[in-house]
Amino acid sequence: MELNGAPASPDQMRVLALTNYGHFTSMLVKDFAVRGLSLHLERLTRDCRQLFDTDLDTNAVRHQVRHALAGNPGPVMVRVTVYDPALDLGTIGSDAEPSVLVTTRPAGHGALAPLRLQAARYQRETPTVKHVSLFGALTHRRRAQRAGFDDVLFISDDGMISEASTSNIGFVRQGRVVWPRAAWLPGVTMALIDQRLDQPARTEPVNLSDLQDLEAAFVTSSGTGVRAVLSVDRTEWRTDHEVLDKVRELYTETPYELL
Repeated sequence: MELNGAPASPDQMRVLALTNYGHFTSMLVKDFAVRGLSLHLERLTRDCRQLFDTDLDTNAVRHQVRHALAGNPGPVMVRVTVYDPALDLGTIGSDAEPSVLVTTRPAGHGALAPLRLQAARYQRETPTVKHVSLFGALTHRRRAQRAGFDDVLFISDDGMISEASTSNIGFVRQGRVVWPRAAWLPGVTMALIDQRLDQPARTEPVNLSDLQDLEAAFVTSSGTGVRAVLSVDRTEWRTDHEVLDKVRELYTETPYELL
C-alpha cells in the first residue's frame, strides 16, 4: 500500500476511512500491462475533475503503479484510489490536492461459476463516477447473499435495469449484445467489448419484465472479465450461449497496454 509512491501512514489513511470521499479504478495487471489502460486513466482524470475540480497527472499514476508492483509481473489486481488526506468532514469544501493510493492484491484464478442475481430497487449516488462510497451497493449485495443469491441487480422504481453492484450487465437478444439504457457506471471492460464487436451493441431500455424474452446475460468487470449470469430472481438462461463465447473471446484477444 503506497501513497504518492511511499508507504502510507495510518494518519494518511484515517481521512479515507472516516470521510470516505474519493474515487478509484481497479485493473488487472499482467506482465506490467493492462487491458484498457488508457480508459482507466481517462476515468481517473474525468472523476478527479468532477470530485476535486482539478487535473490528475496520469504519468505520475503510471509511475506509482509500477513502483507499487515492486517488480511483480502479476497477474495482480491493482486499485488506484484518488483522495485528499487534508480534506475531512469540516473542510471538504477546501481546494483539493488529491493524492494517489495504490493497493495490490492477488488476482483470481480459474473460471468463475455463473452468477445468480437478485433484483433490488436502488441507484448508486452519482452513478457515472466510480466513487469510494459503496455502502448502498454492498448493503444490497449482502441482502442478496443472505437470501441465497450471489449478487444484486439494480433496477429503478419503474423496473428498468441499470447495473450490478460492482459490474455492468449485458444481455443477448436476437443474437446481439444489448446494454440497458440507464444511469450506470461506464465500464472499461464494457467499452473494450464494444470496440471489438462485429455488430455494434444496442443500448435500449430493459425492464425486469423483459427478462424472459432474452437469450442470455453476462456481467463485465476488469477483475473477472466476462462472467455468465445464470439467473435473475426466477428467470434463468443458458450459460453456454454462442454470443457469450464470442464476447469472452473478443475480450481475451484485447491487447494489453504497457504501464
